[in-house]
Amino acid sequence: MTTFRFEVLKETLNRKPVEVSETVKRSEMFGCNVFSEKAMRQYLTKEAYNGVLSAIKVGAKIDRKIADQVASLMKEWAMSKGVTHYTHWFQPLTGGTAEKHDSFFEPIGEGMAIEKFGGSELVQQEPDASSFPNGGIRNTFEARGYTAWDPTSPAFILGTTLCIPTIFVSYTGEALDNKTPLLRALQAVDKHATAVAKYFDKNVTKVNASLGWEQEYFLIDKALASARPDIVMTGRTLLGHAPAKGQQLDDHYFGSIPGRALNFMRELEQECMKLGIPVKTRHNEVAPNQFELAPIYEEANLAVDHNSLLMDLMGKVASKHNFKVLLHEKPFAGINGSGKHNNWSLSTDTGVNLLSPGRTPMRNLQFLTFFINTIKALKEYEELMRAGIASASNDHRLGANEAPPAILSIFIGAQLTEVLKELEEVTNGKLSPEEKTDLKLNVVGKIPEILLDNTDRNRTSPFAFTGNKFEFRAVGSLANCAIPMTVLNSVVAKQLKDFKIEVDALIEEKDLKKDEAIFNVLREYIKDSKHILFEGNGYSAEWEIEAAKRGLSNNKTTPVALKADVAPKTIALYEELEVMNKVEIEARHEIKLEEYTMRIQIEARVLGDIALNHVVPTALNYQNVLIENVSGLKEVFEEEFRTIAKDQMDLIRKISVHTSAISQNVHEMIEERKKANILDNAEETAMAYCDKVKPYFDIIRYHCDKLELMVDDEMWPLVKYREMLFTR
Repeated sequence: MTTFRFEVLKETLNRKPVEVSETVKRSEMFGCNVFSEKAMRQYLTKEAYNGVLSAIKVGAKIDRKIADQVASLMKEWAMSKGVTHYTHWFQPLTGGTAEKHDSFFEPIGEGMAIEKFGGSELVQQEPDASSFPNGGIRNTFEARGYTAWDPTSPAFILGTTLCIPTIFVSYTGEALDNKTPLLRALQAVDKHATAVAKYFDKNVTKVNASLGWEQEYFLIDKALASARPDIVMTGRTLLGHAPAKGQQLDDHYFGSIPGRALNFMRELEQECMKLGIPVKTRHNEVAPNQFELAPIYEEANLAVDHNSLLMDLMGKVASKHNFKVLLHEKPFAGINGSGKHNNWSLSTDTGVNLLSPGRTPMRNLQFLTFFINTIKALKEYEELMRAGIASASNDHRLGANEAPPAILSIFIGAQLTEVLKELEEVTNGKLSPEEKTDLKLNVVGKIPEILLDNTDRNRTSPFAFTGNKFEFRAVGSLANCAIPMTVLNSVVAKQLKDFKIEVDALIEEKDLKKDEAIFNVLREYIKDSKHILFEGNGYSAEWEIEAAKRGLSNNKTTPVALKADVAPKTIALYEELEVMNKVEIEARHEIKLEEYTMRIQIEARVLGDIALNHVVPTALNYQNVLIENVSGLKEVFEEEFRTIAKDQMDLIRKISVHTSAISQNVHEMIEERKKANILDNAEETAMAYCDKVKPYFDIIRYHCDKLELMVDDEMWPLVKYREMLFTR
């Protein structure tokens, strides 16, 4: 009898790459489905164009007259490309994206109709908010929520729908999305970074945070993925024995891209080009069937939108190529997981990267100012940074000897470490002429040359300086970049604000020159932040011990890590910067805890189902085959059968041991779930699922994986690792 597994394996044997044609240069295709500045220049009146541009660049409010003009002409542009509907595209606290489509079609009576889209539809809509996570911000029976146009992220076309990026807020004004706090954090870092940048260039009027994300993912044949209930329901495999060959030969990394995967990438890149997502790099990653895609840097808000859009696109394009994209951080045990490295920097409207040194001592002092302040910011809020990347799925990856540990440390390289050491020794107070000269020539002046050989990376560091940017390597592949970017930009904004207060005080009260005041404050920051700098192997057990001595946190699980989200220090930070109020902070904390609980709950239910309804029955069926065979041997060989049938009898006994252990542990796990479910407090429930329910996963998996090696291959019902991980 052929099992379903062999049917789907047969289906995949002769898959051919789906043909993808490229008849247009990508440079010509880029942004063709985006209502970009180029499209606005073509379609908008001068008044409307200037109004939108003013909103984008300085946050000016768009009045109703301008909004009506923009909406009408945006509709004209969209309809010229075959669009029939529009939607407010937003990012609720589910972690994904949301949209409700409305038609341009509008009856006007007497059997006639028109296409209508006005300023009110562009600027604001009222989707039903009742079923989105809200963390207690509103009552269940209150459905009202508002989406409001974000002109800083351009509208785009998906299929026949005009998508308008928006924020999403409650009836009472609290943010119900990930975009709103991000926009506020970006405003804060702009304000305070600009104030500090003016120390070095009075012409600076705006500072933008930039983001370049690197998206890692797995491609699995769609039929094989569909045959695994755990992948379908949870995005990862909950059991499965490791294949004989995995990633140990490192032969997949940067290797030749398989034909099917390459054609998927080509079509995905084309779709990205049309939507203005500037994807640049593609390659094989370390694990079999794992790949990476990365764009050119963009302004952070736009980059976040583009990454969210990309994750939606990946699934749609993959389906056309008979693939399923796995974005879970750890879809396969014993195989490298996936991250989403967030490369972050700050740039002025005068075209200067504030984390890149220049040719003059003044430019290098500016670099040191922003470089050291970023280090100090992370030192002050390392637990909050860890909370910003916390999730049930990322817990599997962090510290798994393939990704940064849960300890937040910073890698800056040996040369910059030496520079900071020299700066630390600068005299406190006024500098002598000799000290000024020494600093300018021998320390500050040589930074550009130092950095020429200082761009190597420490792969074990969660936050590494890589030449002209910081790389936040601990972000998970499934994450919405808005969350870690909100944290990072907020803590840096707060630090720059405090820095300016301290420097101004030294100038006014101690009568120090500006450079002297800056050096004095930076010197104290270096002393205060040394313990978060680490150049060694973050995977090592020795580092955990050393980090504990330094007082660094090591919050290995999400429920523990999320405590930092509602710490008094965090609430004070966000309220001071007006990024979030206490209600919004506490609501998000509750939502994250509930999401963690629900994900572990779903995984527990799926694992129990597979173990009891797939694995155990298959093992018992095979055991019955063995028993019949042993009975036959007894009839034929009589006294000799015990010797002849010894191995089979041992196998029968082992199968009984493993099936009994599976049944017992599944039922114990169910009882722990019941106990956790009756707890009233979201944090207590999450902790119970983490500490009491989740430990059963490894135990049940162990026994299931042992049975996989014992049961006849033709009887095993689940697609195996070796079959999923080597699709060509």
